[in-house]
Amino acid sequence: MNPMIIAGIGTANPPHRITSADAAEIAEPYSCETSAQRRIFRAVYRLSGVETRHSVVLNSSDGPLDARQDFFGTNAPTTRDRMKRYEAEAGPLGVSAARSALDDAAIAPGRVTHLVTVSCTGFYSPGFDATLIQQLELTRDVARTHVGFMGCHGFLNGLRVAHGFVAANPKAVTLVCAVELCSLHHQYGWDNETVIANALFADGAGAVVGVGQGTPFRADAYRLVANGSTLIDNSEHAMSWRVGDHGFTMTLSSCVPEIIAQHLRPWLERWLSQHGLNLDSVGSWAIHPGGPRILSAVGEALDLHPTRLQDSQRVLGEFGNMSSPTVLFVLDRLRRAGAGRPCVALAFGPGLVVEAALLR
Repeated sequence: MNPMIIAGIGTANPPHRITSADAAEIAEPYSCETSAQRRIFRAVYRLSGVETRHSVVLNSSDGPLDARQDFFGTNAPTTRDRMKRYEAEAGPLGVSAARSALDDAAIAPGRVTHLVTVSCTGFYSPGFDATLIQQLELTRDVARTHVGFMGCHGFLNGLRVAHGFVAANPKAVTLVCAVELCSLHHQYGWDNETVIANALFADGAGAVVGVGQGTPFRADAYRLVANGSTLIDNSEHAMSWRVGDHGFTMTLSSCVPEIIAQHLRPWLERWLSQHGLNLDSVGSWAIHPGGPRILSAVGEALDLHPTRLQDSQRVLGEFGNMSSPTVLFVLDRLRRAGAGRPCVALAFGPGLVVEAALLR
């Protein structure tokens, strides 16, 4: 398959953010009933690797804590209420990321032939793809595809779809846009796994413009040359994402890092060998920062020096886990820093699935 040129990258976040310490202080009364739970709760937030994160439910980035009380309420919002907020917020955030990607690529919106949207944190129809078409002034006959409910590896699946369109028609101009509003699904009450998810997840959007080699592109553009995916046997219990009465609920087992550590390297070595590479020949790694233990497990499994994980760790610290677009935040940092190539992007999601992309 011919490579797809990633001609432009754009990212966006809601305007307001909160520190992890402040988020813990606000959330604790809605999560804990005993002193033992409170001790565990504080430790989870302190060790999450997240320092700050953005959220669409914040009214302010500063001021007293009571200025942010809409972050929670006395009763957990229904899924319907959360989806109404998603419908109001997803489109504008996606437009911001997509416009940034188009500007980065120096490509006019009217040239986009294929639009691929990605999200696992909300449902409504017509979706935010219609908002992108209208507000970016894409052509009304742009071909639309939605990649839904795949979790943290969804953006890499969106890239695969776009790659296929460009391979079929080198004149195609694809726009891939992922929007995730994870904070809308904050869970109330005490549960070890949901407390971990509450401490990690945040809101953000990312977009890329993908073109064929015949379209002019910037000198530092990535070339997507291959995609890979594997479903790990007997791992479906480790991670899941389901619609509940009060938002979507995440199952995030403590065994996820162990499963990754056990299965990632053998598969990745086989996949790289198909493209004439081995682990030592990879110049940089864009690893989805699902959490500090997942990053550590990847580093140990692949025998990576800690400096090769630092961009993923910094994204986790500054933005939290934004689900699908997070890996693009890492990739953008690597591009701007002139990191070595080829680059391998990795993300993990319910299944348990490993998703990979090879970029030169």
